Amino acid sequence: MVKKLSAEFLGTFWLVFGGCGSAVLAAAFPGLGIGFAGVALAFGLTVVTMAYAVGHISGGHFNPAVTLGLVAGGRFPAKEAIPYIIAQVVGGIAAAGALYLIATGKAGFDVTASGFASNGYGEHSPGGYSIQSAILIEVILTAFFLIVIMGATDNKAPKGFGPLAIGLALTLIHLISIPVTNTSVNPARSTAVAIFQGTWALDQLWLFWVMPIIGGIMGGLVYKFILSDK
Repeated sequence: MVKKLSAEFLGTFWLVFGGCGSAVLAAAFPGLGIGFAGVALAFGLTVVTMAYAVGHISGGHFNPAVTLGLVAGGRFPAKEAIPYIIAQVVGGIAAAGALYLIATGKAGFDVTASGFASNGYGEHSPGGYSIQSAILIEVILTAFFLIVIMGATDNKAPKGFGPLAIGLALTLIHLISIPVTNTSVNPARSTAVAIFQGTWALDQLWLFWVMPIIGGIMGGLVYKFILSDK
């Protein structure tokens, strides 16, 4: 279990550090910014790389919504869910802390004013989308993320390609939803940066726990009862 939790800690650390780090440090760099498409790719690459690196140890969840979705889908024991979620949240916070120390090394950087790659809706949505839009997109995309995860890792799926499919799915999810919520589908990722942003991100954090978890459970149940042969 220690190895599993360590793998979840490291995987979530890498996801937050790589994905949110690309948004905070590289996305808007004058003349060389990678843009939101680059950020989307960065999130996908973090999952691909760590799923191959430690997925064989812990299953490569790196996300409380994924863990709970896999519980609902019958792919993961419920008794291990809480330790996994704790490891994921702590790993994300550690990554955000490291990112904070790096970002504040630049003169004039304001973690609160920058948003620090936090998720938001309404006036804090990158595109000004409403809470209704945020709710729908987080539920739908997390549900489909779970369907992809469960399908790509099914015993009948092509072997060895699961992490690639999952990483590409996360890239696509970000390409769709960065303008709406800055893309969560992962409560650990949202919590990690919201703690350091410290104001509106914490006020809106509830949505980025509740909706991805609902979506994850829906996706797990859809795959279990509609798509699975079992």
